[in-house]
Amino acid sequence: MDLGIHVIGDLRDCDATLIDDLDYVKNSLFAAAESLSVTLIADSFHKFSPQGVTGILSIAESHISVHTWPEVSFAAIDIFTCGTKFDPMLAAYLLSEKFRSQDPEYTVLNRGTGLTVTESQFSNQEL
Repeated sequence: MDLGIHVIGDLRDCDATLIDDLDYVKNSLFAAAESLSVTLIADSFHKFSPQGVTGILSIAESHISVHTWPEVSFAAIDIFTCGTKFDPMLAAYLLSEKFRSQDPEYTVLNRGTGLTVTESQFSNQEL
């Protein structure tokens, strides 16, 4: 059973000035959430010194997050939406455009498909 779609994006060759701007990054994530018409629960953002931004939107449908490295023009995005009613790729493309990535790469995972692992399968394993 598919429980959701998870998009992981490596956004290379971004505009370093944009991905180092806390307000711009925050507004971009809110725009991504709006593009999916999801339900916002909470948000948390932080501007690092001397550079970089991290942020997450907790949404009823799961989350949208970003971490930026302006010094190498890179942003890592993570978008997970429960169910199949939403297409998180729309948000991924929007963030790629907002951050002006010249070399985006996406990995799409169908979460929950074929889940058969049980706790007892791990009880005899050494950590």
